[in-house]
Amino acid sequence: MRYRTLGRTGIKVSPYGLGALMFATSVGNPDPGDSARIIHKALDAGINLIDTADAYGDSEEVVGKALQGRRDGVVLATKVSRPMGDDPNHQGASRRWIMTAVENSLRRLQTDHIDLYQIQRPDPTTDIEETLSALSDLIRSGKVRAIGTSTMPASDILDAQWVAERRGLARFHTEQPPYSLLDRGIEREVLPVAQRHGVGTLVWGPLGQGLLTGRVRKGGPNELRRAGFFRHMTDERRVDAVERFTSLAGEAGLPLTHLAMAFAIAHPGVTSALVGPRTMNHLDDLLAGIDVTLTDDLLDRIDEIVPPGTDVGPLDQVYVPPALQQPGLRRRPAGERGAA
Repeated sequence: MRYRTLGRTGIKVSPYGLGALMFATSVGNPDPGDSARIIHKALDAGINLIDTADAYGDSEEVVGKALQGRRDGVVLATKVSRPMGDDPNHQGASRRWIMTAVENSLRRLQTDHIDLYQIQRPDPTTDIEETLSALSDLIRSGKVRAIGTSTMPASDILDAQWVAERRGLARFHTEQPPYSLLDRGIEREVLPVAQRHGVGTLVWGPLGQGLLTGRVRKGGPNELRRAGFFRHMTDERRVDAVERFTSLAGEAGLPLTHLAMAFAIAHPGVTSALVGPRTMNHLDDLLAGIDVTLTDDLLDRIDEIVPPGTDVGPLDQVYVPPALQQPGLRRRPAGERGAA
């Protein structure tokens, strides 16, 4: 495994990271013991990055138990900001909630520090200085070693960097955006901005949330669990693109999963791609492709199917800025819309 430096932190991480959502017993593998065996095999294969979140059901507990005796060899990442119950203050990126949530995560993970603590979604109701101030205090206390964000727009990444510099606060070291053969929008601004400012990137969804596993074919059944929850999983444009990538992978003599993963880690702005195996077979398939590299010709053909910097339809899980969610922020009052 060729390790890469995570931004400018000096932390070395594997090009494949282990996403832990599927270790939550309520949505993924129902057997914590089996999840532990998957985690151990990934570590034995050289994967040293594990990424979870407080909002992933009991994932933190499962991961924490599995890492007993192996914690020092792992770059452990978790996230905060998604709702944790009905209390309106048990979510977001306020100092009040961050300071409570980190203690909860440390307890569930059975550790005294978190290597990478990330804001899972931007919180437009909290001043970024408030968030960075709280995270800076956690770094100084030793409870957190590095900080990051997830699905943050490029303009917000720049704003946070500027605030950190002007206020003498810790800056975000990482960003965790979606990236796959189907979702290349971050190539336009997010990845260039991250590279310019030394921000490491841990991309999620490199297998298109399951669409790029080879289990979905045009005109066939879509039995993926997420198909019943997310509209993009049945988007005909995405299924059409998957069909073209399936053919391309076949011509290249590669499983579709190997083509997808090799593409995700080929971009110079990507530090690590997070895989989310639910079973040992899923992990074995992905590990079998760690030696795959893509030629320029193959990358050019990928560009012909999904042009650089474009997404094949929107993802349901990504952050949507208030200006797009709230019509009142993009519409003048009715009486002021005309030119005269």
